[in-house]
Amino acid sequence: MKKILFLFLSVVLLTGCYKDDINDLKKEVSELKERMALYESLLDALNNRLYVTDYEEKDGRYVITLSDGSTLSVSNCAVTLADGLMTFTFVDGRTISIDASVPDVTVIEPAGGFVIDKMKWLRIQPEAKDAVGVAYRWLLDGEEISGGKDLLHVFAEAGTYHLEFRAKNMMGESSHTVAVTVNDKSYVNGIAKVYEYLPAPGQFINTMPEAAAGDTPETMRQKAEEVLTGGSMICLGGFGGYAVFGFDHTIINGEGNDFTVLGNAFAGSAEPGVIMVSYDANGNGLPDDEWYEIAGSEYHKSGTVKNYEITYYKPASEPANPDEPEYIRWTDNQGQTGYISKNSFHTQTYYPLWMGDSYTLKGTFMETLMYFQAGNWTSPACDWGYADNHPNTDVRAQIDMDWAVDKNGNSVKLKGIDFVRVHTGNRAESDVTGEISTEVAGFTDLNL
Repeated sequence: MKKILFLFLSVVLLTGCYKDDINDLKKEVSELKERMALYESLLDALNNRLYVTDYEEKDGRYVITLSDGSTLSVSNCAVTLADGLMTFTFVDGRTISIDASVPDVTVIEPAGGFVIDKMKWLRIQPEAKDAVGVAYRWLLDGEEISGGKDLLHVFAEAGTYHLEFRAKNMMGESSHTVAVTVNDKSYVNGIAKVYEYLPAPGQFINTMPEAAAGDTPETMRQKAEEVLTGGSMICLGGFGGYAVFGFDHTIINGEGNDFTVLGNAFAGSAEPGVIMVSYDANGNGLPDDEWYEIAGSEYHKSGTVKNYEITYYKPASEPANPDEPEYIRWTDNQGQTGYISKNSFHTQTYYPLWMGDSYTLKGTFMETLMYFQAGNWTSPACDWGYADNHPNTDVRAQIDMDWAVDKNGNSVKLKGIDFVRVHTGNRAESDVTGEISTEVAGFTDLNL
């Protein structure tokens, strides 16, 4: 009986040892497969001339980022970094080294260096071997002026400047210094071009500027441009009517207030227009980049509606009644409908002659502050931040570019602007003064 028990225990022990050996062998095979896969990955990286741009040590493993953006997870080997090489040493003594370089960037300078006029955009686009895991900085006199690879900068004053471009990854940092000559230049302090003009219906439409049968959006744009560059005034009509204009230089974001959009406001007669601004980010000279709203005093009020839309409908005929209250019908995206009235002081058609049967205008809507008291209609000004709101000479008519926000309401820091868009911000009228309609009479660059 003892012999049988001894044999049984021996079999059990031998079986246990055998299983341990099998498990150890499986582990060794698994580790060998892992090393072979890593060998192949590293050799493949070498064959494709890839290099290391970043690495992270985590839980005993290295996560290596290569220049094509791919990553390798490395374990069971030693990793060292020296003399621009990352070396992987495996347990069998074999090593593989891959270039671990600081960013390889080149700034191509034109013959004679970079030359630009003041108040014009300087655009520099360095050539980078690879951008994976690289942080860029542009410095002017030691102060960072841009945190991206491509530089877009504007100088307020003439002179010679030295810009330093730095590119940094986990391996180190490279830098390049360029000289910039900024020439002096004289500019017109006013509007140089009108890009779009589309008013809403109103009592001064087709007269400011004058429209005729056969006019088109393009001929009316030209007429608006002639008026505004000639020192006169255009009318934007009721809510949403707008104009887009630009300048012969970039309006720089300086200290304090930067510009004024001129109107014809006076005490008790404000017709506030919402101001949008944009800069020529893509360099094509057109207002087709992102727009930013000047968030004035009404922007955060509960009665203000963002992304408001209103559609105007052409009347079938001109009314017999010169004071017709139900003249030009409108509907909006808030489920409301109403009319722009006609008054006997202005007998021409109020619907733009060059527009079709209907059209839709969009923008930020503000509740009117207009009220009737003691037999008179009064339209008080908003506190700040709008066109045709305070008299042109009033400091409250001035605009600070730092009030700009993006489409989500986030504050933005603009270096400068090249385009301005103004639209009538109220939808209101009285039986004496007619509809509130923003007028634009020019523009003043307060930094010029």
